[in-house]
Amino acid sequence: YGNSADVKTTDGPFKMKGLAYQYNDLEPYIDAKTMEIHYSKHHLGYANKLNTAIKETEFKTKTIEEILNQLDINNSFLRNNAGGYYNHNLYFEILSSKKDTKPSAILTEAINRDFGSFTNLNSKLSEAATNLFGSGWVWLLVDKDGKLKISQTINQDNPLMSNSTEKGTPILAIDVWEHAYYLKYQNKRADYISEIFNIINWEIISKKYDEAIAIK
Repeated sequence: YGNSADVKTTDGPFKMKGLAYQYNDLEPYIDAKTMEIHYSKHHLGYANKLNTAIKETEFKTKTIEEILNQLDINNSFLRNNAGGYYNHNLYFEILSSKKDTKPSAILTEAINRDFGSFTNLNSKLSEAATNLFGSGWVWLLVDKDGKLKISQTINQDNPLMSNSTEKGTPILAIDVWEHAYYLKYQNKRADYISEIFNIINWEIISKKYDEAIAIK
């Protein structure tokens, strides 16, 4: 398998961020071939097409968050590729080979406040991901009032877009497109969802929660 650091966009302001782990570091929960294809083919494709979509437009100097907030939902090419770029960046960032990470004390307090317990949060995330129809994403987000919420979006939409039913700052993303799990799990999405909790890095998510709360 190759090195994620060698995967580069062809042109434009948005770059590939690389991974904090090797493609095979998430085994046996996600296999190396799936990770390589997911990152170096699917994610790269979104990044390259995003750069194409914003070329010679007012978005060429904006951040990805600004683009997602301001884009025309009817512009499907920009919508899908901006979403795909942002969504995958977060998904790959919050995965880790580090085992048994826990939310910080501050995030734990918020989880207990809004979901009753960490176990209950994971159960609700799993239910939302397993039951999402078709391709899409499940999110843990911080809303405008600082409350934690779980939401689902279809395709490459996310909670930063104007059409989102639950708007807020995402701190966790679960990819439930088949390309995220099909090589290992085939059609058994529930098995993939069950296993992914072994490689979610709650230390990173805790930092993202702190950042989200700081700007509220």
